[in-house]
Amino acid sequence: MRHNKKLVILGVAATLSLTTVSCKDTFLEVPVTGQLAGAQLSSKAGIEGALIAGYAMLNGRGDRLASFNNWVWGGIRGGDANKGTDPGDFSTINPLQRFETLSTGEVAGTWQRKYEGISRMNTTLNLLKNAPADMSAAEKTRITAEARFLRGLFYFDLRRLYGKTPYIDESVDYGTGIEKVKNDQELWPKIEADTKFAYDNLPETQGQVGRVNKWAAAAQLAKVYLYQKKYTEAKALFDLIIANGKTSNGKKYSLVAKYADIYKASNDNNEESVFAIQAAANTGSVNNANPEFDLNYPYNTGPNGPGNCCGFNQPSFEYVNSFRTDANGLPLLDNSYNSAANAVKSDMGVLSKEAFTPDAGNLDPRLDHAVGRRGIPYLDWQDHPGADWIRNQPNGGPYSPKKFTYYKSDRGSLQDNSSWTPGYTALNVPIIRYADVLLMAAECEIEVGSLTKALEYTNLVRKRAANPDGFVMRGTAPAAKYTIKEYPASVFASKASATTAVRFERRLELGDEGHRFFDLVRWGIAATTINAYLQYEGASARLPTTLGGATFTAGKHELLPIPQAQIDIQGKDILTQNPGY
Repeated sequence: MRHNKKLVILGVAATLSLTTVSCKDTFLEVPVTGQLAGAQLSSKAGIEGALIAGYAMLNGRGDRLASFNNWVWGGIRGGDANKGTDPGDFSTINPLQRFETLSTGEVAGTWQRKYEGISRMNTTLNLLKNAPADMSAAEKTRITAEARFLRGLFYFDLRRLYGKTPYIDESVDYGTGIEKVKNDQELWPKIEADTKFAYDNLPETQGQVGRVNKWAAAAQLAKVYLYQKKYTEAKALFDLIIANGKTSNGKKYSLVAKYADIYKASNDNNEESVFAIQAAANTGSVNNANPEFDLNYPYNTGPNGPGNCCGFNQPSFEYVNSFRTDANGLPLLDNSYNSAANAVKSDMGVLSKEAFTPDAGNLDPRLDHAVGRRGIPYLDWQDHPGADWIRNQPNGGPYSPKKFTYYKSDRGSLQDNSSWTPGYTALNVPIIRYADVLLMAAECEIEVGSLTKALEYTNLVRKRAANPDGFVMRGTAPAAKYTIKEYPASVFASKASATTAVRFERRLELGDEGHRFFDLVRWGIAATTINAYLQYEGASARLPTTLGGATFTAGKHELLPIPQAQIDIQGKDILTQNPGY
């Protein structure tokens, strides 16, 4: 364990089973593996264990799409990447990226895992009702606040993914009406109440760094307000967070000096980490080591590259093009980055030994921290060789994901070799980081009329990106023509232009971190933006077998369908399907 006080999650679900049998049948009783007795669960350690089991669900526990990283639901559907690899591999993702989603398959797994997290938190809250005498009032309050924060967080993702879903709290269980709870009530008030309780009652620091603290709850509450367009309430919280916020291990919130350092396992729980999924390698279970990313590595790298499998989550052409900058180091906010003149030159050759002219134009340096491109150093491994590391280039394109990849120097310590692939790591996955806070705060400042403050926050993010000490280098020279400057006041002279800039900055800064689709939906521009992406990306010169002919339908595809299996079990009079499905 690389941090003595890091919260390591083993993710063992506690199960209490009560069975009555006659005495002559006792030889048939076989103890359930991992079963805990009621006394164990009701102890101080048992209650803490039940709480930690809720933290365990943040990474989906082996269901790759159920993690709060949302690399499919937020990233691929938002246009940051496509599924990549071969068309037939993990083919259930194919209809998701084409917005041909069915009410079966992957939508059911994500639903189940979110509700499993909620169930674990409700169990924790019920256990607290009979807390042992050796648990202090302060400990009970802290555990209650952590449990309610996590419950609110699971419901937050359910609300974004499915819209209205049944609200189950600790007062409802099997046999007491759980099967009659409908999905006809708005979740936002419940999410607010849980998250605000956490903000009001959590300590500023925690004994284990992975636990949520007061300021992480404040950031999540402000985010909940932002999603509801409660800009004044959100701004008030963001003001407090920016002025006083600190990590659970006591570091004042700020941006790390180098952009790449956000994605280094050796730099986990840094001053930019507001709340993250904690990861640990070599614990005896790869479910503690980013199980959601085990497929998302360059393909066929051998010993001179990471993962060696499987070519999923390949960055899109449109995403890469968005990093083009003009002569002044500013992004092309008029969306001209996809034009023939501005699109980033990409290697579409069959083999990397074929001739390729690297892009020589101006680029935002964050591109080469987010995307593996031919000829550019891939962390500390080697220059990305191009098609030799791509499983099926005509299907997935020429790019590899990079943000959540381990370094060569991490092998054996911050990376796990105990399973079928070495693609399990100790790299934490941010759910909220400080750059996200600054850009959400900038949105609120624009909405309340403070364009100057919005410019200040946005330029803090760009200033860090422009730090030459953080550029990807080849020897002593930058690996590409990195040209980036802070926004001038003229870009923030009107609400419309400022809004465009902040929204674009979120894409550049937070790309492939699961935010994009949800941002487009809450901004009300999902249909226009995604259809433009699908049309561009699906053109015959790029990825005809992947996205050609795909369409996003407004009023339908903003939400996933309610899983049909849930409707079949509970009945149509209990669960109402979302429009269009």
